[in-house]
Amino acid sequence: MPVALAPAVAIGVGAIGPGIGIGYGVGKAMESIGRNPEVAGPILVPMLIGLAFAEAIAIYALVIAFILAGKA
Repeated sequence: MPVALAPAVAIGVGAIGPGIGIGYGVGKAMESIGRNPEVAGPILVPMLIGLAFAEAIAIYALVIAFILAGKA
């Protein structure tokens, strides 16, 4: 694989997992809020913390892509 494609592959593969995780987590949170609207407040904070952790993995992949782009 050419070195120039390495950053694109790094961010592409690194964004798949967080994208799936964020979609699944928010979907389940909205499903539970739809079933019981009174729990919207208690569900919101853990959901946002989980989203931040999932998004951090994508940011790490972006940093690695920048590092690889600097070496290309």
